[in-house]
Amino acid sequence: QVQLVESGGGLVQPGGSLRLSCAASGSIASINTMGWYRQAPGKQRELVARITNGGTTNYADSVKGRFTISRDNAKKTVNLQMNSLKPEDTAVYYCNLYVWGKNYWGQGTQVTVSS
Repeated sequence: QVQLVESGGGLVQPGGSLRLSCAASGSIASINTMGWYRQAPGKQRELVARITNGGTTNYADSVKGRFTISRDNAKKTVNLQMNSLKPEDTAVYYCNLYVWGKNYWGQGTQVTVSS
């Protein structure tokens, strides 16, 4: 059974930084995509960033230049370094694994950007 466990959310002031981490467990094919999505109150869940096992990345336009996604294939982890955070980045952030044509989700971690 695939499980994703996130950590690293919290409260930060505008302009600050946070690092989110996600660890996957279970039987996972080596060819997969891991990523982060977020959902703010009253809004739909949206892609933040994703990375393939080969290292190809995609970012939402709103976070380009501020967020960096990385992964460790051997450890089955994915990280999201978030810099220059803005109040509009406030949301629940979900780790995502896409493998074998299915999506798996973590439980979500709250990120709040406020002074």
